[in-house]
Amino acid sequence: MRQPAAAATTAGGDVAVEVTAKFFRALGDPTRLRLLEFLLDAEHTVTECVAHVGLAQSRVSTHLACLADCGYVTARRQGRFSYYRAADPRVATLIAAAHSLAADHGAALDACTRIEAAPGCPGTP
Repeated sequence: MRQPAAAATTAGGDVAVEVTAKFFRALGDPTRLRLLEFLLDAEHTVTECVAHVGLAQSRVSTHLACLADCGYVTARRQGRFSYYRAADPRVATLIAAAHSLAADHGAALDACTRIEAAPGCPGTP
């Protein structure tokens, strides 16, 4: 397994911790998580993603752009269509572990009032 590069520290704290927190914030939105799970096994068009999550195309496109900007998905253009897919297969393992942990701690997570839903990317509600 690759070791992370040494991160510089700033007055605000460890840069690696800030980047890792941002990594998880991108997954903190239920729509982005649903889209990413949908894209783990196969590539899909925006139209297929819209049908899967049931939101307007503009909202889905914004979420896909966030996932692409954060490195979770890649897009391939073919004619008029863009095909999205998960960029890194390790994300599937991470999501499976998260589901397992969430199931084990469901009652505590349901009762938690300190963490509110927050956008992971600018411009996404």
